[in-house]
Amino acid sequence: MKTAKTGNVNVRIHEHIKQQAEQILETIGISRAAAIDMFYRQIILNNGIPFPLTIPKELPIHENMDESTFNALMKTGYSQALRGETYSVAEVFEELERGL
Repeated sequence: MKTAKTGNVNVRIHEHIKQQAEQILETIGISRAAAIDMFYRQIILNNGIPFPLTIPKELPIHENMDESTFNALMKTGYSQALRGETYSVAEVFEELERGL
């Protein structure tokens, strides 16, 4: 029986993203390597990214939201700030300039 060749994938991601994802993977009993393998297989099966990549037509506007939607949005932002998932203004403008 011939063993299939394997390849390495090396990526750099934000530490908090890695930690959150790996907590979920551990909870459901899937290794990081298996999850990445499944993602790549789905890319092949879908002949592209296996989920939509879209930009909302409109950004959320407080006046257009009901109270529960607004509160959920604020809670998400607050939780991200508590976890240190923030960027300085300088970092945001630097990223924007790189994209142009």
